[in-house]
Amino acid sequence: MRAVICKAFGLPDSLSVGELPIPAIGETDVSIQVFACGVNFPDLLIIQNKYQFKPELPFSPGGEVSGIVENVGEKIKHLKSGDRVVALCGWGGFAEKVVVNASRVFPMPKGMDFINGACTLYTYGTSYHALKDRAQLKAGETLLVLGAAGGVGLAAVELAKTMGATVIAAASSTDKLAICKEKGASHLINYSSEDLRTRLKEITNDKGVDVIYDAVGGKLAEQALRSIAWRGRYLVVGFTTGEIPQFPANLPLLKGCSIMGVFWGSFAEREPQQSLQNFGELIALMKSGAIKQHIHKIYSLGDSPHALQDLMDRKIIGKAVVKVGDWSKEPVIQKEKITLPAEKEKTAPKPIHIHLSDIKNHVGRSIGVTNWFTVSQETINGFANATQDQQWIHVDVERAKQFLPEGKTIAHGYLTMSLAAKFFYELISIEGVTTSINYGLNKARFPVTVKSGDRIRMTGKILSAEDMLNNGIKLSVEAIIEIEGNPKPAYVGELLTAIY
Repeated sequence: MRAVICKAFGLPDSLSVGELPIPAIGETDVSIQVFACGVNFPDLLIIQNKYQFKPELPFSPGGEVSGIVENVGEKIKHLKSGDRVVALCGWGGFAEKVVVNASRVFPMPKGMDFINGACTLYTYGTSYHALKDRAQLKAGETLLVLGAAGGVGLAAVELAKTMGATVIAAASSTDKLAICKEKGASHLINYSSEDLRTRLKEITNDKGVDVIYDAVGGKLAEQALRSIAWRGRYLVVGFTTGEIPQFPANLPLLKGCSIMGVFWGSFAEREPQQSLQNFGELIALMKSGAIKQHIHKIYSLGDSPHALQDLMDRKIIGKAVVKVGDWSKEPVIQKEKITLPAEKEKTAPKPIHIHLSDIKNHVGRSIGVTNWFTVSQETINGFANATQDQQWIHVDVERAKQFLPEGKTIAHGYLTMSLAAKFFYELISIEGVTTSINYGLNKARFPVTVKSGDRIRMTGKILSAEDMLNNGIKLSVEAIIEIEGNPKPAYVGELLTAIY
């Protein structure tokens, strides 16, 4: 197979394009025909033998791919030949084929193309884990992003904006900062021409920033740490300058702050359920349009060394992607109907776990998206019997065939709305709760009717968490119920729940 080859450790110009043997597939592996591969900073480190993982020579770099499953190991049941997937391979991605352990292969979200699929997991996965799990960023806080125009930096800018934070983007040029502003940064600092500490004092009125996201390292690190607010959180994400900062130990003491490491790859392996939950939430944000990858440039496979050199020279804003393989086959593959195995259809995703004492920290955050639920005629009849609402448009199948659009009965709007409570429990599990009561639905809109046989699912977000008498909390959850294949939702409203 054609591949970019690292025969001896060195810089990008030491790489060559040639032939490597097709990797063998094990019983828990997946063989993928690569269509695109993201260009990431670990790729630079791994070819210089500076990364945590050290493959044997010769090898092909490239740790994040999108493509089509060709074969699966005999123990793999959740993936099959023809599935469109994204995968974290570590290395081997700058090649026509790659073999990856199935635990690191994920179905590509419906509607996502191969280019975006190949540059989503590392950047958004790292930044979401950093902001959500490590810093626990809250709405109203300030976030400083160093290296804000890079792949993970720009993802952090976008995600922090959706989480309700005020974002301060710091980068080395006006062109880079312009993209940061487009992505939601409220304040911009050009650290090539401006003093970082002085600008941070001006922006925060000398209060300091609550959270610092540092993927750069080097001389800016200590300046930023000296500008952190009391009880701030400093996220150590990476060192694109090549210089690992050495912090004076008295700084976190005086600031009462925390310095937190962010190693997303290790997190994904050690806490796979939480990582998958994060991935689901990211997909929901992408589908809603809240986040969207900025593609700097698409390179050919033969031009991969140039892509890595541009990354090293800090010329890339957002993400660079290498296009691999024969894309003439892509339209044929796209026409295939890809569905999940039946047993997966019947199993709801595991709910996100939140402790009652921490519920207010999740206000403004997505709680993910449920599996699809089919509204069958039996479901419609059951609701009609329970409510004593026997209108013919709901229960008379034969008459519906003659008079209604598509010849199908229509589910009662209140049936669709009532399913919000069912979906709610698929999305969230609140620890420390003895009683919960779903007692209301607010601001209900029904843009599109649901017909017999339609598949629906819900995306949820916590809107507010207010104190009630007797140590209770009134929870308001945004509920958007969508119909598969329809751009308009079936129901948009708020689910009100009392928890004690």
